[in-house]
Amino acid sequence: MNTDPVAYIRQTIRSVPDWPKPGVTFRDITPVLQDPRSFRVLVDLFVYRYMRQRLDLVAGIDARGFILGSVLAYELNLGFVPVRKQGKLPHRTLSEDYSLEYGNAAVEMHDDAVKPGQRVLLIDDLIATGGTMLAATKLLQRLGANVVEAACIIDLPELKGSETITATGLPVYSVCQF
Repeated sequence: MNTDPVAYIRQTIRSVPDWPKPGVTFRDITPVLQDPRSFRVLVDLFVYRYMRQRLDLVAGIDARGFILGSVLAYELNLGFVPVRKQGKLPHRTLSEDYSLEYGNAAVEMHDDAVKPGQRVLLIDDLIATGGTMLAATKLLQRLGANVVEAACIIDLPELKGSETITATGLPVYSVCQF
């Protein structure tokens, strides 16, 4: 194993050329999740970063943000809040629209998912253009949460998503960049 945990995670991520369309290289975290050692290293990177911060909740973005977010919430002894794609939650929700390169989408949360003043870590697997992360941040803030940081496994800096997010004043942490 590479002794640099970030390099180890980066080399475990699979690159899939021309998916979902020609010219796009998909960054697949499945190999990281499938291997117990790499999954533990990944979770530990986040745990060590956040274990001494005062947080109340971890919010994970549908769907891969649920995987890491729920494990991280458990390890940090925090609650977990799912930020879902529109139409997936059974109770009263708030919704936030955002733009994609090929159209529009929306994310939702239950309207009682957070309490005003709660400190929330927002997590997803990847930041590309930043639209989903910004929409989730707006939802959390509408409920009165203080989003402490936006975190992800992979940042795609050429798409300028993290730059867009940090321009709003929200810090961004990513394990690795492609």
